Amino acid sequence: MRLSFIGMGVAAGAAAMSLGLGAGVASADPFDGVVNTTCTYPQVIAALNATNPGAAAQFNSSPIAQSYLQRFLASPPPARAQMAAQLQAMPGAAQYIGVVGEVAGVCNNY
Repeated sequence: MRLSFIGMGVAAGAAAMSLGLGAGVASADPFDGVVNTTCTYPQVIAALNATNPGAAAQFNSSPIAQSYLQRFLASPPPARAQMAAQLQAMPGAAQYIGVVGEVAGVCNNY
């Protein structure tokens, strides 16, 4: 299990990942929007493919990342908050903040 793929999974939600994913929540914590997102897995994937094809290709080649993102989006906000906190504690996770920001702004359009 590679950290980059797990990070990408959440970053895509992440998708994912400014991070107000359709929730309209303004916060100092960049993951609050992801925690409260209304975006579905297909929306996040479509947004990722449209905004960052390179990151999407990497994500799409990782069943681990896909599974993590599906679990994240299927979880209630308290569980998402815990998952996001775990991600933030992982070395290297910061590199995905930009990808999530890209996806965050558009996932509800898909």
